[in-house]
Amino acid sequence: MKHFMIKYQFANGTAEAWHREVEKFIAALNNDPELKGKILYRVMKNRDDSSYFHLAAAADDQAVKTLQQRDFFKHYTEKTRQVAGGEVVVTPMELIAETAR
Repeated sequence: MKHFMIKYQFANGTAEAWHREVEKFIAALNNDPELKGKILYRVMKNRDDSSYFHLAAAADDQAVKTLQQRDFFKHYTEKTRQVAGGEVVVTPMELIAETAR
């Protein structure tokens, strides 16, 4: 699995509109026959400020490549930059240990 953390401060628009965009993106992931079950994606917000954290995991390099080719991914990436005011940090992560599911 490939893991990534995306971090930014929400700076533009309304939280409600942004959350709808997030939901549309996740629905597109769930409905894509080539990506379904190969991309895990969570979006979280700090309760005390405007910090957002997206945790993504891809089954393999091919799933990442397929995702990057999708128009819905390109749209969502641009929207993320917009709501963040251009300041988005994407960090590749290495999994050390996790609980059982």
